[in-house]
Amino acid sequence: MSKIEDFLSTEEEQDIIEAIRDAEKNTSGEIRIHIEKASKIDAINRAMEVFHFLKMDNTKLQNGVLIYVAVEDKTFVIYGDKGINDVVSNDFWDHTKDVMQSHFKTGNFKQGLIEGVLKAGTALETYFPWEHNDTDELSNEISKD
Repeated sequence: MSKIEDFLSTEEEQDIIEAIRDAEKNTSGEIRIHIEKASKIDAINRAMEVFHFLKMDNTKLQNGVLIYVAVEDKTFVIYGDKGINDVVSNDFWDHTKDVMQSHFKTGNFKQGLIEGVLKAGTALETYFPWEHNDTDELSNEISKD
């Protein structure tokens, strides 16, 4: 098995998808996770590419958040669209990244991702609360490359 297949079990993936559903149920914001073996370019630039590839830049309120993980590179990026970045504090994603990183350092990738998703969901709920006509614009599934 490759490292990407070893990163999360099927059960762990389902727990994370459930956390995404929970995080999104009170917000119009969208959260996605993308996992790949390694990035051939800078992780931030790769996260921007994936963000575009997953059509996360097409949300109505520009309130998508991508958690990008490059397993072999041991790196991850939290990439928020313009709408969310304009309203959260400048260090918001740093705090979220620190929480995730503390779990990742102990090998608890599932919990790190869940914590990141829930923190992103809280910010999205604060600034982009769910409204009656909101629809889930993007898949909650974890994408892989």
